[in-house]
Amino acid sequence: MPKYLIRASLSPEGIGGVLAEGGTARRQVVQDAIEQLGGSLEAFYFAFGDDDVVGIADLPDNATAAAFAMEISSSGRVAVSTTVLLTPDELDRSGDKKSGWRAPGT
Repeated sequence: MPKYLIRASLSPEGIGGVLAEGGTARRQVVQDAIEQLGGSLEAFYFAFGDDDVVGIADLPDNATAAAFAMEISSSGRVAVSTTVLLTPDELDRSGDKKSGWRAPGT
């Protein structure tokens, strides 16, 4: 199953919600939502800086990951950025695939 890095930035209202509910309650909401989509939550952390929340999740496919991100972002309280993660083995296999592309001017 594909793995995704999910980064979230909370609005002031979103931060207020986390403070009211607690961090473990929010993690459970995220875990339940991911499981409802057929995935699993591997890691979930609150963070300082540009990202307030960082997680790693397994989801069935890119469409599911996009749906999850859009559902969350549409709340207006959380902005989500999703990155597809590759295993070292997947990266090794990518080296065997060639498109014939060339750099400009070469």
